[in-house]
Amino acid sequence: MPTVAIPAAPAECSDTPMRTALLLTALLAAGLPAGSAHAQKIENPIAVFSGLDKITGRIISFEAAIDETVQFGSLQLTSRVCYTRPPTESPNTTSFIEVDELSLDGALSRIFTGWIYANSPGLNAIEHPVYDIWLVDCRTVAQAASQAALADEAGPDTAGTVADHPLPPRRPQF
Repeated sequence: MPTVAIPAAPAECSDTPMRTALLLTALLAAGLPAGSAHAQKIENPIAVFSGLDKITGRIISFEAAIDETVQFGSLQLTSRVCYTRPPTESPNTTSFIEVDELSLDGALSRIFTGWIYANSPGLNAIEHPVYDIWLVDCRTVAQAASQAALADEAGPDTAGTVADHPLPPRRPQF
């Protein structure tokens, strides 16, 4: 590592901010990195999406493996990459997707190709009269497996049954 000589600050500029600025200038002039400019992206094998059916008002969460096509209503979504940042950085989850619409005669037409961002779903929105799709997160295979294990442990989803919503205690009859 080359030695960098830090010039002595003039007498009238002996305060700490000026000294720090001179140090950074000297480091940059010597070609040494002053710090990490931006964190490396983490490539994940699974993208997690939510979809809204505007007719029924139902929101469904679904996962798509990279380069796997998933159907949501009449839309077919293919995620090509899904990036996140390390936990020490500010969150920024992005995915490059392709969305095709399946018509009644069986023909596919591309309605969207591009990057979508989990923290700004409206930035590059998929415009469709019936469906909205947005990126929620990216997952590793281990995270998906632990999520599946938790779902198996919880049992089948029986929302709306008597087991989930027991009746109140009987009131005494007079």
